[in-house]
Amino acid sequence: QVQLVESGGGLVQAGGSLRLSCEASGRTSTSHAMGWFRQAPGKELEFVAGITWDGGDTLYADSVKGRFIISRDNAKNAMYLQMSSLKPEDTAVYYCAVSTRATVYYRATYYGSWGQGTQVTVSS
Repeated sequence: QVQLVESGGGLVQAGGSLRLSCEASGRTSTSHAMGWFRQAPGKELEFVAGITWDGGDTLYADSVKGRFIISRDNAKNAMYLQMSSLKPEDTAVYYCAVSTRATVYYRATYYGSWGQGTQVTVSS
């Protein structure tokens, strides 16, 4: 079983930046892809970004492309999401997840372990 803990969320003004972290513990595997998802109030869970085990391939939702950067440090069992030029529509609870596959997928069904989430609020 893998435990995931997100941190780094908070309140920021539009145009600002935040860096989210996700630390993994337990039966971690560095061969699986990882991803960030988010869920805004009243909306469905949305894929944000994903990264392969070696960081060689990344995938972003169109809504965050060019503003967010995903990265991981396998030596630290950690993944990060650098968010810049934040918009009020980025407000959501952000979750990190470990995929059951090596390839990055958009669909949440391909992710088997999830963190509890961290709140990101962007004020206008």
